[in-house]
Amino acid sequence: MSADGPSGIDPEVTARRVAMIRERIEAALKPDALEVIDESHLHVGHPGARDGRGHFRVRIRSEELAAQSRITRHRSIYAALGDLMTTDIHALAIDVED
Repeated sequence: MSADGPSGIDPEVTARRVAMIRERIEAALKPDALEVIDESHLHVGHPGARDGRGHFRVRIRSEELAAQSRITRHRSIYAALGDLMTTDIHALAIDVED
């Protein structure tokens, strides 16, 4: 078992979560560019971080998202992530490049 990282979460768990987020978004949205960043370490001590779920940022460029409104873009990403939004992700920041 690995030691906890700066966020208090096992780095292997974090790596698995980043990989799952990446896989689901790539499968659903076929992005031209995608970056998934774990920002959990920035939220240590935050009440929402105590449940063990992570804080992530997604930077994405996708032709499919380009024509959508901001709220529709976010809904598309949430739909792609499915149950991860309730099991592994506490907070998700989304940056969409046009």
